[in-house]
Amino acid sequence: MKQELTLVTAPGPLEGRLGRTLHAALEGRTVRFHQEGESLESRRILFAFSLPENGVHPGLYALLAHLRDHPGCLRGSVGGVVIDGAGDLYTKAAGRELLLSASLAGCTFPGRPLAEATGNLQNFAVQARNAGCGLDGAYRLAAADLADRVLRFTPPRRERPRVLALHASSRATSNTLDLWGRVRERVGEACQVREIGLRNGTLEDCAGCSYTTCLHFGEQGGCFYGGLMVQEVFPALREADAVVLLCPNYNDALSANLTAAVNRLTALYRAASFEDKAVFALVVSGYSGGDIVASQVVSAMCVNKGFWLPPGSILMETAHDAGAALRLPGIGGRLERFAENLLFQIKAP
Repeated sequence: MKQELTLVTAPGPLEGRLGRTLHAALEGRTVRFHQEGESLESRRILFAFSLPENGVHPGLYALLAHLRDHPGCLRGSVGGVVIDGAGDLYTKAAGRELLLSASLAGCTFPGRPLAEATGNLQNFAVQARNAGCGLDGAYRLAAADLADRVLRFTPPRRERPRVLALHASSRATSNTLDLWGRVRERVGEACQVREIGLRNGTLEDCAGCSYTTCLHFGEQGGCFYGGLMVQEVFPALREADAVVLLCPNYNDALSANLTAAVNRLTALYRAASFEDKAVFALVVSGYSGGDIVASQVVSAMCVNKGFWLPPGSILMETAHDAGAALRLPGIGGRLERFAENLLFQIKAP
């Protein structure tokens, strides 16, 4: 029996470009429309919304509210997201916001889980050229490929997973490293854990080499700029089953060294898929904005670099003074659940 794909979209007929695209992309698959009030646990789900030019879709915001109000409502499900925009803006922002909320509600996402279409479809120019088709055709191919990957995705699990933790923090003052220390204590016996600090020395950011130059160095397992990324991070990442990013909130953004590290992964990504590697993150904000940094992790690592996103893989906390994170009410239980979830998602039973 074919696995069924559940389509979650706005109420009413599926019309316009999104409707035409999904009709063509999902032909031959077993698809059912989600009805209000039905459970979304243990489903294969395609979320699909068409945004007006202002980017505000009431049905999408109603869905976000439901996901945030009902933790666990997507437990056991695997999903993908299609966002069709009337203009050039807001598609990526809407997509990653939905991905983060759905992940926190229990949904698993394979790598590259977002198919977005801007108003003029110019974001499909490269894919269309590579596939030898028009922009509309590239959009349909992307939606069809996403549906196939959602239907067949099975999280890879290992007997003794390798976990790579990346940080750019000072141990003397970092709340983020304090939290990671407690998590590492809980997972260290079941996993092989390697931790790499990105503070020492100069970490060159990606300067945008040509595709052929980047591909050449990536195929050799390196990057034009060498250094810590090539000497330590690339080899560790090739072996890793999961990456944990330790992310203090710097001006509502990832720190400069973490951002540079993510950018530099492009060379390796051109030569090797990350689809069998999970991404987790610990995000600590001094004041607020943890969700902004978390959405950057989702966008950079899952949407763009193809790491798969386990449910509940990002823990967000707020703590300012050094040592304050470990004094937060209930933090011990949250760290325990985060560590247990990490092991559950990547370790073979």
